[in-house]
Amino acid sequence: MSHQVEMVSLEELIPADHPYRYFKQVLNESFIGNCLSGVSSDLGREGYGIVRLFYCLLLQFMEDLSDRECERFLKENLSGKWLCGFGLGEVTPGYNAFYRARKRIGTQRLSTLFTQMREELSRHGLISEVFTCVDATHLIAKANLWQERDRAIKAKLDKLNNEVLPKVAFDKHAKIGCKGKNKYWYGYKQHIAIDMQSGLINKVAITPANVTDAKGLKHVCPNQGAVYADKGYCTKPARHAAAKCGVHLAAIMMNHMLAKNHDKDRWFSHLRMPYERVFSKRNPRVRYRGISKNQSAAFMSAISFNLKRILVLNPPGFAFS
Repeated sequence: MSHQVEMVSLEELIPADHPYRYFKQVLNESFIGNCLSGVSSDLGREGYGIVRLFYCLLLQFMEDLSDRECERFLKENLSGKWLCGFGLGEVTPGYNAFYRARKRIGTQRLSTLFTQMREELSRHGLISEVFTCVDATHLIAKANLWQERDRAIKAKLDKLNNEVLPKVAFDKHAKIGCKGKNKYWYGYKQHIAIDMQSGLINKVAITPANVTDAKGLKHVCPNQGAVYADKGYCTKPARHAAAKCGVHLAAIMMNHMLAKNHDKDRWFSHLRMPYERVFSKRNPRVRYRGISKNQSAAFMSAISFNLKRILVLNPPGFAFS
């Protein structure tokens, strides 16, 4: 009995209209290589290269996978192999390689990469900073407050607040935050600026949870145009940050303010509504401990979101260069 052997390549198995093809065309290897040029290419004995491992990290955030889930996804999913530049029979990285890649790339290089992407989007007219929607959302820390409470009791500390937590907490940067009168959480706050022309994320920043929305505006304030924000931004710190950047702050007023115009504020709410989906679908639990690691995760999430948004906008012939 004869056996027929058929030779196939991974390139032929991926559909021509697969979204990953578009993502790799837009965020191409040469752009990533230039942005990460200072990173050593050999990570361990495998030597996968930093560009392929960056695509692995990008895949991880696109599909919302843990390190171990990403390892398994790359073994089993052909489109994932293709996106990350692995052959059909090639051995894919283990979960430890992702940790090493994140550590070697670092937050500063990711910030530079995200900034260069934003500049390219501005150059192609996809981010104009004429009208910007700014908001913040809570992030729950990777911690167990019961254990930290027990440590505080053992240390004979009578309270567990933002002054005591750094002494007993596993995550030294996380804080207790409050929104309104009865919504408390322990962790961080993510501040995002969204360009209202295209719906792309322009800036993103992570702060401890006790930093108010108004004080966080300085981290994500655009350099021009008007900023539309909710009533958390109608106070003095937000006005100072907007004035420093030379932008017009169009924030909803609090109900007790004498200058409140209900019709104008309803109009501001109507303008902001389509862009608040960016905040509503995010997983509220952080992946890592510490501001630096969670800032890196915020950059990767923003890059993933912008790539998916560019796919919807589908500008002709667009690619980062």
